[in-house]
Amino acid sequence: MKEYQADQIEQMANALKEGQILAFPTDTVYGVGTIYGDADALSRLKQIKHRPETKPIPMMVSRLEAIEPIVEVNEMAQVLADAFLPGALTLIMPLKENVDRRWTNDKDTAAVRIPNAPVLLKIMDQLDRPLMVTSANISGEPAALTKKEAMDMLPGLDGILDGSCHDLQASTIIDCTKEEPVVLRQGPISKEQIDQAWKEGKKK
Repeated sequence: MKEYQADQIEQMANALKEGQILAFPTDTVYGVGTIYGDADALSRLKQIKHRPETKPIPMMVSRLEAIEPIVEVNEMAQVLADAFLPGALTLIMPLKENVDRRWTNDKDTAAVRIPNAPVLLKIMDQLDRPLMVTSANISGEPAALTKKEAMDMLPGLDGILDGSCHDLQASTIIDCTKEEPVVLRQGPISKEQIDQAWKEGKKK
């Protein structure tokens, strides 16, 4: 397992382009991911995590425009992204019709996140596709909060970035496919904050 430092942006981006499985600190917990569109890499990621096929892997980008070829960024997603991203928020959005559903375990939606993690954002800026990213842990176990925890739980990784997470809890997940925001998982951003941002931002 190769260990990377924060100044090795290009090396990590190249490793991801090659389909490697890397772990890295986000603003919430340690994440593990690989490049979108590489079926073998996605399969390896699921094997390393022992992740059930019924649970699709979320996507991560450095800016909302990077996900627009894949999902429909509706008004709710745009309003909440403007209010909270980059940050500890995951948005569930509908896939565009022409997108291959194997990347989302046949679901018609994708979970999308833009983390408040400057080094990771710089890495993703060098990619032409999103990352498929989930928490760095064995499925069903607590998420790794440190590099050591991630390395201990996932020895099959190709590489890992040294660094720290500051929220230390998983992101808030919001379903943006309904008429009002639906909280699927409570995280650092509260339901009250979400509802207020949507109330103030819609139809501006």
